[in-house]
Amino acid sequence: MLAEKPVLRIYNTNYETELHTDASLEGYGAILMQKSPDDKNFHPTYYMSKKTTDAEKKYSSYELEALAVIEAVKKFRVYLLGIPFKIVTDCSALENTMQKKDLVTRVARWALLLEEFDYVIEHRSGTRMTHVDALSRSPIDIFCISFDDILPRLKSAQDNDNEVKAIKELLRISAYEDYCDRNGILYKFVEGKELVVVPDSMQTEIIRNAHERGHTGVKYTEKHLQDYYYIPKLRQKVEKIISNCVHCILINQKGGKKEGLLHPLQKEDTPLHTYHIDHLGPLESTNKNYKYVLAIIDAFTKFVWIYPTKSTTTAEVIATLEIQKAVFGSPFQIISDRGTAFTSGDFADYCAKEEIKHHAITTGLPRANGQIERINQIIISVLSKLSLENPNKWYKFTNELQQTINSTYQRSIDTTPFELLFGTKMNTGGLDKLKEKN
Repeated sequence: MLAEKPVLRIYNTNYETELHTDASLEGYGAILMQKSPDDKNFHPTYYMSKKTTDAEKKYSSYELEALAVIEAVKKFRVYLLGIPFKIVTDCSALENTMQKKDLVTRVARWALLLEEFDYVIEHRSGTRMTHVDALSRSPIDIFCISFDDILPRLKSAQDNDNEVKAIKELLRISAYEDYCDRNGILYKFVEGKELVVVPDSMQTEIIRNAHERGHTGVKYTEKHLQDYYYIPKLRQKVEKIISNCVHCILINQKGGKKEGLLHPLQKEDTPLHTYHIDHLGPLESTNKNYKYVLAIIDAFTKFVWIYPTKSTTTAEVIATLEIQKAVFGSPFQIISDRGTAFTSGDFADYCAKEEIKHHAITTGLPRANGQIERINQIIISVLSKLSLENPNKWYKFTNELQQTINSTYQRSIDTTPFELLFGTKMNTGGLDKLKEKN
């Protein structure tokens, strides 16, 4: 019947045209409608329906509504280009959103696409958009409780609820918030939708019925209910009911990776046993061609060494470790990321020669090398401030920064790194005077 006369009509460029759209998590739909001169009513000329992708399911509600409009005008472009038409949607935020200047990139791109059309946007309540709402929902996952069956029971439950009765009494005198009374049933307008107010006595039943239609999760059950009913603190109530669903408890298996034991890296409680090492940069190039910083921190004492370097090659890392070795010897263990300087064969050979155990952290998991990552934040921040007037002179401040870090009290070790490593306080000389001035 929907695809035949007298419902479906042939498109005519001279008729008044409207594009009705709607979206849900399951999909989005649209109907191209025209006003027939015969009966002065709007008739569909073209239907469109499409399922959302996994990425689109993560969109916010107004982005989904905007997506439905964009997909519809792209689909019906040959019919809409060059004529004035009206876009009708149940999303009140859409009209205001398209008028903003500071749109997110995705929506801004859509807004530009609409520039070639001659359109106006009109908002209508969800109860007047059920014809296109049906096209936005999967026929398997559709949530549609017969209002002919449920409304009489809801009305009876509302009549026995003191809070609902009090609101109805207020509405007889004047408007109250976003509530309205239609034929003895209390509704509330929420985000442009006219929702039935569910009294406390029926909330559990309504939520359980919605969940048990497919034993869907919290997100989908809540979304379905939000299209029809107003229930305060809905998310909390949905979570409680689903957490007590015996069927879901017995059948559902925990997804994702299985739990496993943590495997922390073993570090000795002795100085200079384990080094955390990492590169920072590239920074502003200097007249000595320094572009990077090689930072090293002793895991036990938190003592830091900061070396300006020209590259991140293995050769320069080894050369720096040799400088370090001349004073402090080689560590027993080095922890680094998986940069090419640390995963090369030359670095492996060097570690083997010096009897150093090398641990490379998991890619994309910088917190596994957290000590050096925290120091990196301090180095970048302080060097940027100290070299603000001459950014390409940052390397001149590395010694001063190293001295400051190593002579500063750290709560994790309850002393300064220098004092813990050498057993005496550092003579900072002019650095103390500089601190006093600041």
